[in-house]
Amino acid sequence: MNKILITGGAGYIGSHTAVELVKAGLEPIILDDFSNSQKSVLGSLEEIIGKPVICFEGDCNDKDILEEIYSQHKFVGVIHFAAFKAVGESTSEPLKYYRNNVGSLVVLLGFMQEKGIKNIVFSSSCTVYGQPDKLPVTESTPRKDAESPYGNTKKICEDILVDFVKSKAGVKVVSLRYFNPVGAHPSGKIGELPNGTPNNLVPFVTQTAAGIREKITVFGDDYDTIDGSCIRDFIHVMDLADAHVKALGYLDKQEDNFYDVFNVGTGNGNSVLEIIKTFEKVNRIKLNYSIGPRRDGDVVKIWADTTKINTVLGWTPQYSLEDSLRDSWNWEKGLSH
Repeated sequence: MNKILITGGAGYIGSHTAVELVKAGLEPIILDDFSNSQKSVLGSLEEIIGKPVICFEGDCNDKDILEEIYSQHKFVGVIHFAAFKAVGESTSEPLKYYRNNVGSLVVLLGFMQEKGIKNIVFSSSCTVYGQPDKLPVTESTPRKDAESPYGNTKKICEDILVDFVKSKAGVKVVSLRYFNPVGAHPSGKIGELPNGTPNNLVPFVTQTAAGIREKITVFGDDYDTIDGSCIRDFIHVMDLADAHVKALGYLDKQEDNFYDVFNVGTGNGNSVLEIIKTFEKVNRIKLNYSIGPRRDGDVVKIWADTTKINTVLGWTPQYSLEDSLRDSWNWEKGLSH
C-alpha cells in the first residue's frame, strides 16, 4: 500500500483526511504532538475505518522522529497540516508561530529531499489574500500583507515551497488555500475539538447551543454586506479532506519540480448571521446571540472562485451548508454525552 505521512493527522482536518485516504486505498501514517488535538480521536478513527491507526507522537521539528517513522513505514508522500493556528495568540507570541509553522516545514522538506520522497500537499489558507480588492478570489489574486503572524507563516511557507521547487530539489507540491472548514464526519465520531475557547465561529455556535457558552457575540453588524455581518466561504471538512486525496492523485501524474496552488471553498459567501439563522433552522434550536463592536483584523468579506480546482482536479463540494451545520451539531451532542 502507498503510505502517506499526515503531520497533525489527529487534528480536525487531518483526522477527516485520514478517513478519505483509507477510502482511496492509501495508508495514513499519523504524526502529532497532541498540543491541539486529543488522543481519543485515534479510537474514533479506528471505529470509522475499521482497522488500527498507525500514529507516532512527536514534533515535526524533530528530524529523529521522522527517521524513526520512515525506518518502519516507507511513506511515499506527505500531507503537512501540523501548525499553530490561533490568530490572536500568534500576535502575542510570534516566535512560537515562526518556529513551529515555518521551522517544521524546513525540517520536513530537508528530510524529503534526503530520502527522495517526491509528493507533498501543503495546508495553506485564504488568509494569504488579506482583504481582497475584488471578489471572488482566484489563485492569481494578489497576496497581501498578512493581518497576523499566523497568516504570515502561511505566506512564508508558500514562498519556501516555490523556492524549493525552483532549486530542482525533485519535489512536487500542491498548496491548498482553505477557506473556512466546518462540519464533522457524518457518523458523529470525529469533528472539531478545540482546546479551550474556540477561535472559529461554528464550534462557538454549537457550544452555545449545548449550554457550554452563554452566548455568541457577532462582531459588528454595520459592514457593507447583506446583513451587516462579515462574510466567509464555509466548506464541509469532508469535502476539504477529499480535496487532499485528489491533490495527491494529481501530483502522481506530474514531472519532478512541480508547484501548483488551489483554492478550496464552495464558491459561495455566507454571513455570520446567516450561519446562526441556518443553524437554528436545520437543528430546530434557538441560539442566544448579541451584536458586539467590530473586531480588529477581521476581513469583511471573502469567498473563493473554485473554477480551477473544479476543472483541474475534478473536485466539487458534495455537502451543503445545511449538512455542515447539522453534522456539527450531531458531533457536539455526542461530545456532551
